[in-house]
This record gives sequence, C-alpha cells and structure tokens, in this order.
Amino acid sequence: MILLGVAWITGRNSNNESFFIGNRNSNWILVAFGMLGTSLSGVTFVSVPGAVLRDGFGYFQVTIGYFIGYIIIAYVLLPLYYRLNVTSIYNYLGSRLGISSYKTGSGFFILSRMLGATARLYLVVKILQDAILENFHIPFWATTMIILLLILLYTYEGGVKTIVWTDTLQTTCMLSGLIICVIYIMSNLHIGFVESWQDMSDKGYLKIFNTNPNSKMFFAKQILAGVFITLTMTGMDQEMMQKNISVKNVRDSQKNVLTLGLILSFVIFIFLFLGGLLYLYAAHENITASGDKIFPAVALYHMPPFVSVIFIIALISALFPSADGAITALTSTFCIDILGIQRNTAFSEKRRKHIRHLVHLSFAALFLFFVMVYKWIDNQSMITIILKVATYTYGPLLGLFSFGILTKRSVKDKWVPIVSILSPVICYLIDIFQKQLFGNFEIGLELLVINGFLTFTGLYILSKPGTTTP
Repeated sequence: MILLGVAWITGRNSNNESFFIGNRNSNWILVAFGMLGTSLSGVTFVSVPGAVLRDGFGYFQVTIGYFIGYIIIAYVLLPLYYRLNVTSIYNYLGSRLGISSYKTGSGFFILSRMLGATARLYLVVKILQDAILENFHIPFWATTMIILLLILLYTYEGGVKTIVWTDTLQTTCMLSGLIICVIYIMSNLHIGFVESWQDMSDKGYLKIFNTNPNSKMFFAKQILAGVFITLTMTGMDQEMMQKNISVKNVRDSQKNVLTLGLILSFVIFIFLFLGGLLYLYAAHENITASGDKIFPAVALYHMPPFVSVIFIIALISALFPSADGAITALTSTFCIDILGIQRNTAFSEKRRKHIRHLVHLSFAALFLFFVMVYKWIDNQSMITIILKVATYTYGPLLGLFSFGILTKRSVKDKWVPIVSILSPVICYLIDIFQKQLFGNFEIGLELLVINGFLTFTGLYILSKPGTTTP
C-alpha cells in the first residue's frame, strides 16, 4: 500500500518525459541511495553470503574493481551523456557510428537486462514460494504474476519519477533487514565483532586476495572484471544510467555515482561478513545448507518468527528495485530506440503514451515467461549465471562504446550487427574449449573484456579514418 501511495503521488500529471528520465529533476542523494538497491538485488542478498564457504571474502576483489569502474563512469561517460542531452544512452551510438550501431546497442541491452533481471526475480520468487506460499498451494507462476502486477501498478504512469522514490524506500528496508540479521546472529552466538572476526579467520573465510594466476579467482582478473562489469552493467546500461541522467546536472550525477560506489563497497563487505556469520551459526546448529540456500534456511527455519518476517521484508525489498527499474528501462529503450516514438513527429503525446503502456505490459509478460524458464533450469548459484550471461551480452556494448569514445574512425555501420554477434559466439567457443587452449590457465569473468576487445577489433578492421560527430 505504501508503494502504491508513493506511485499515486509521484505519478500525477506525469508524461513521457517523466516516465523516461523523471523530467531531469531527481534528487541525486535519493538516486544514489535507490540505485544501491538496484545494484544489489535479491541475488546479492542470498548469493554473496552463500559464496563465502567456497570463496571466502574473494568477491571483494570484484568490488574493488566496481569502485574503479564508477570513477571512470563519473568522469568519462556521464559528461558525454549530458553533453549530448540524451534520453536513451544508445542515442550516442547512433550519432557517432550510425543507425545499425544504435539499434544493435539497444538490442543487446534489451537482451542483457531481460535475462539478468528475470534471473534475479526468479531467485527471490523461488525463496518466497518454498518458504511460505507453497504451504498455501499457490502455484509458482501465480506468485510471479502477482509480483509483476504489483510492479506494473506503481510504475505504469510515473516510471523513473516514481522509481527514484520507491527504490529509496525499498533499499532502506533491505539494509535494515541486513543489519538486524547480523546483530541477531552475533547475539545468539554470544560473540562480538572481534570474536566473530577471529572465528572466521580460523575457518579461512576472511581470505580476499587469490594470488594464483591460473585461477579464475586471481585478484588481477577479478579486479579487472569488476571494472568492466561496472562500466558495462552500469555505465552502458540504460536502466542504471536512466536514473543518473534524471538528475539535474552532470556535477550532481557524478556525486551520485561516486557516493554509490563508496556505499556499495561498504554494504557488500557487510554481506560477506554476514556470510561468515551464517556459516559459523550453521556449524553451531548443525545446519547443512550452503550456497544460495544458507541464508534462507537459517533465517526462516532457525530464527525467531520476527527475524524471519524481517528477512522476508528485506528480501522483497531487494527484489523490487531490480525488477521495477528493469521493466521501466526496457520499456524506455524499446519505445525510444526500436520504435522511435520520440523521433516520429506524426505521433501525438497521447499516441506515444498508449504505445508506451502496451510495451510496458508486454515486457511484464516476457518477464513471467523467462522466470518460468529459469525455474525449469533451476541452477544452484544465480549470481554465477547472471555474471556469465553478462560476459556474453554486455561485451558487444563495451566494444561499441569503446570504439566510439577511443577512436575518431567511421565504421561500416551495416556490418556492426554481424561483428557484435560473432564476438560473443567466439567467446563462447573460447570458454567451452579453454582447457584445450590454455591448459591450467582459467578464464573467468574477464571473458567480458575479451568479448569487448573482439568487438572493438572487428569494428576497427571495418572502419576508415573519419571524424566523430559528438
């Protein structure tokens, strides 16, 4: 009811400009705090703590790369987007490289965000279904549909203008739940921060840096991957940048991104600390669950009801910022970049709004479909799937933007889609046959960089000297 109330207030007198970029009047502090929830999602909520048993605090290596990536976004990409006054960031590719590049970038974003957001949604719905709703014999598809209908209700009119406020509310609930769970476990184990830190150290959970160059977890690989994951999944992602460019000016937007990077690093560290506590608690209570199942198992079946309720609220709060923003951004990208409703002067404002509503509903239906596909796959670690998908789908975006920014060459635009498709295909073959190609040397998330490099190289081969438009 609170979300619907916020949606009603913020959605009054809204138009397409409100839906797409919040009339460029969003408060940067609210955007930064709300984007924290979008960056984390329900996957971070359960998968990052769950991975501590296997990788220790190794995920923090990627987090270091994240922060470096946010700095590059703040001082390279944001000034570019504001200078061009774009509504969709893929307008840059159109003005710099051509219409095929523009459509290709938009298409890869739609594919990337669709697969990633539905994976996040699936994980949280599955936890809610297994913990509560299965007991009431509510089918999985119905649970997913109800959640999507709720998201539609509060994003249908206001779009980004509404999401900036609802994400702030949801992020507050999520972080509150995280802190309460940490405090409860430490209290139940009768240990303080120093004692818990020592116990985690004795178990080997605190190891951050992997110094084996052959390992996927080698620190240089992880930090490099973190940099490029942030550049692509935030700086070249319409959902994330749609919120950034809704801020009044580039200086405030830069403050937003840098603040987000600092807070995100701190919060992820708390999630890792929680993971260590969960496994200490599991050992104490003889709980055998691990991975994505450890946090739900402890919170729902081995804690008092009030803590279980707080966990559910926090988990739901982690779900909505990633799903609502994704559906809104996908609607914006499809309407602006693929259908071109902003460019078509024959469309009235009323006609554009009608098309936007239809597209919004269509993406909600596609979300339901892909969530059911993930249920059929049912993988143990969804964060592994999400990051793996990102290496294939965001690589071409990395190559396209890098080519546009770093060179002054003009490309044969009609060949761009072919290059952008071939690059991830080659990367897939590299990943499948890496044992035969590289022996003990393992390629992990840095496959994203290779993908981007292949796209960049292909574009360079098909280009000639020229001047940039922007």
